[in-house]
Amino acid sequence: MSEEHVVAIIVAGGSGVRAGGGAPKQYRKVGGRALVAHAHAAFAAHPAVHDVMVVVAPGTEQLARDAIGGKMKLVTGGSSRRESVAHGLAAAAATRATRVLIHDAARPFSPATVISAVVDALHTYEGALPALPVADTLAHGGAVLGEVVPRDGLVRVQTPQGFRLDAILRAHAEWPVGEEATDDAQMVRRLGVEVAVVQGDPMLEKVTQPSDFALAEARAGMQWQYRMATGFDVHRLEVGEELWLGGVLIPHDRGLSGHSDADVALHALTDALLGTIGAGDIGTHFPPSDPQWRGAESGQFLRHAVELIRARGGEVVFADLTIICEAPKVGPYRGAMTARIAQMLDVPADRVSVKATTTEKLGFTGRGEGIAAQAAATVRVPEL
Repeated sequence: MSEEHVVAIIVAGGSGVRAGGGAPKQYRKVGGRALVAHAHAAFAAHPAVHDVMVVVAPGTEQLARDAIGGKMKLVTGGSSRRESVAHGLAAAAATRATRVLIHDAARPFSPATVISAVVDALHTYEGALPALPVADTLAHGGAVLGEVVPRDGLVRVQTPQGFRLDAILRAHAEWPVGEEATDDAQMVRRLGVEVAVVQGDPMLEKVTQPSDFALAEARAGMQWQYRMATGFDVHRLEVGEELWLGGVLIPHDRGLSGHSDADVALHALTDALLGTIGAGDIGTHFPPSDPQWRGAESGQFLRHAVELIRARGGEVVFADLTIICEAPKVGPYRGAMTARIAQMLDVPADRVSVKATTTEKLGFTGRGEGIAAQAAATVRVPEL
């Protein structure tokens, strides 16, 4: 359905007091990253999700920016989860959204397979959610054990919960004033709308109590696998073009020619990152035959590769880049390139190395006809 536009709304406006630790739980770190950052990365990298919005409590906008890093869309929430979701829906409705995914930031690990299943179910149903069957015996409880509750047909509901935008907007508009809802599917069902159930995942367990952080940390640190891959790219130097290298505009009598801004350094590094997860090359994701990438800023290619790695639960460990040219001199711009690339990779600057060399006047780079770049990237991803 080419007209579909899916917006993910991550609800991160709660106080998280039950989790302890002083800070709201969505900003506490597991695996070196805040819970909300893990959640944001999974949706930002998913090919079916076109936009991601994070709903935060008033006054915590900077906390969210620091936790997630990079560019993001923040929405200020309300005094309850229902109000916060309503604010997110209003922001989504102001875009091209036709479908929304509503997700709790306290569920940091969102498998791509679950996101895909929820989105696919919205082709047939107006709502969909992931769930897991109940395995434990259920009973009424108190000081003494009460009657057992039959568990046949019972499921544990998770997020992301997906809805056609018109249905969820109507559910919020018609919800009784003053009454709270535990989730959005409950609100939609009150309209008589069927909500599909897709296969959930234990990775979607909610982090609520202090003890949950130990399990989340174990999931974040499970069986890391380190991978390294290389990338190589070449572009021709031509009069009348701008010269972009490593995300920095460099004054020169000629610039690099290509379908995008032809930043040969970022192209090589993008290919290296894509190679670490076997995700093809830059042309696979951004075909030069597609006019929408004409003159495009190459940083978005690099950030896309990073988000694909994050969607696997991985992170960039180190990036090494060698620029091969006779001119211009790269040295004066090395610091700016390092800082810019580190920003795009969302890593400290000491995890990025930028070097330059010549070919001693040999070959096309030696004759000043073009510039080449070679890159190597190291990442770590969880073993499957």
